[in-house]
Amino acid sequence: MPSPAPGKDAAAQHRFPCDTCGADMRYAPGSGVDGGQGGGALICDFCGNREEIAGPGPWENTLNEQDLAAALAAPEASAETETRALLSCPNCGAEVALAGDSHAGECPFCATPMVAGTGTQRRIKPRGVLPFGLDEKTAHNAMADWLGKLWFAPSGLKDYARKGRKLDGIYVPYWTFDAATRSQYRGERGTVYYETRTVMRDGKRQTIRVAKVRWRSVSGRVARAFDDILVLASHALPKRYTDGLPPWDLGALEPYNPEYLAGFAAEAYTVPLKDGYVEARVHMDNVIARDVKFDIGGDRQRIHAVETQVDDASFKHILLPVWMAAYKYRGRSYRFVVNGRTGRVQGERPWSAWKIAFAVLVGLLIAGAVGFAMAVQQGAL
Repeated sequence: MPSPAPGKDAAAQHRFPCDTCGADMRYAPGSGVDGGQGGGALICDFCGNREEIAGPGPWENTLNEQDLAAALAAPEASAETETRALLSCPNCGAEVALAGDSHAGECPFCATPMVAGTGTQRRIKPRGVLPFGLDEKTAHNAMADWLGKLWFAPSGLKDYARKGRKLDGIYVPYWTFDAATRSQYRGERGTVYYETRTVMRDGKRQTIRVAKVRWRSVSGRVARAFDDILVLASHALPKRYTDGLPPWDLGALEPYNPEYLAGFAAEAYTVPLKDGYVEARVHMDNVIARDVKFDIGGDRQRIHAVETQVDDASFKHILLPVWMAAYKYRGRSYRFVVNGRTGRVQGERPWSAWKIAFAVLVGLLIAGAVGFAMAVQQGAL
C-alpha cells in the first residue's frame, strides 16, 4: 500500500504517491464495490501500478453511530474531528478539498475559479464513505444520453457537453440520523354517512345523497424507529438535483478511508449538524403524522396534538459520490450531476428558443393545412 505524501495530512490531501514512480495514485471507481465487501484499488495513471486497498477486518465496525446529544452540546469534544485546508468558492459558497496538492482550481459546482484560504478549519470527520462505482467515461455517457432525450434542448449545448471537458468526481457530504420515537396524540376520527335530500334542479324535484362526517374524539400512542434519515450537508447544489439522485445503496458504505478519496475532490459540509437534525426532525414528524392518521383509522382524521419523545438519537457524517459538470454556454451556466453508483442524472433543463419557435410554427402550419383541407372537403360536399 502506498504511503501518504511525506509531511502531508493524508486525510486532508488524499494524496498517495506511487511506490514505483512517485506519481500520485487515484482510487479506481468500481474496483471494490462488488457486493459491497470493501477493498478496491489505487492505480497509477503514469506507470500502471496497482495497489489493493485492504478492507476492514471482520471485527472492525467503525461505522458505528455517534451520540447526537453529546455532539450537539460540544461537537469538537464529543465527535472525532479533523483539520483541513479548503478552497472556498466566492460564487456558490462551496468549500472543497481538491485532490493532491492543488491550491487553486475551478469550482465543480458552478465553474467559478477559486483559491485556497489562508487558514484551516476543524470539522467533524466523516464516519463513512460510499466509493465511486462508475468511472468518468460511464458517467459522461449517462449524461450525454440524458441530454439527448431532452426535447427543445440547444444542439450546441448537447455537442459541447458531449465533446467538452471531463466530469469532476466529488464526494458530497451528508448527515444520517437514527432515532427511536414514541408519540402520544389527540385527535378525531371521522365516519362518513349520507343524508337524503330533495332539491329542485331545472324545475324538477330530485333526490340526492349528501355526504356528512360524524367526528369522535380519540387518543393513542404510536412508535417508530428511524434508520439512516439522509440529509444533504451542503448548500452548493440545489435540493431539486440531489433529491432526484437516490436511491443510494447505503448498505455498501465503507468505513472512512482517505484512500477512497485519492484523485477526487471532497466537499466539506456547510450545513451544521444542528441544522441537519432540524431537517431530519421535519421528516420524522411527517412520518409520525402518517402513522397517527393510520392509527386513528376511520374515513377521515384530524390531528390536534402530537407529543413525541426521541430516544437513542445518533448520527453519522458520510460522503456520497457524484460526478459533476458545470458548463458555461453562451454566457449561462448549466449544471449536471450523476449518481456515482447508479448513473442517475439530474440537471438544469436547457431550452432552445428557436427550436420552440420552429415547433410552434410547424404546429400552426399543420393546423392551417388541416383546416384548409376540411374547408375544401365541406365545399365539395
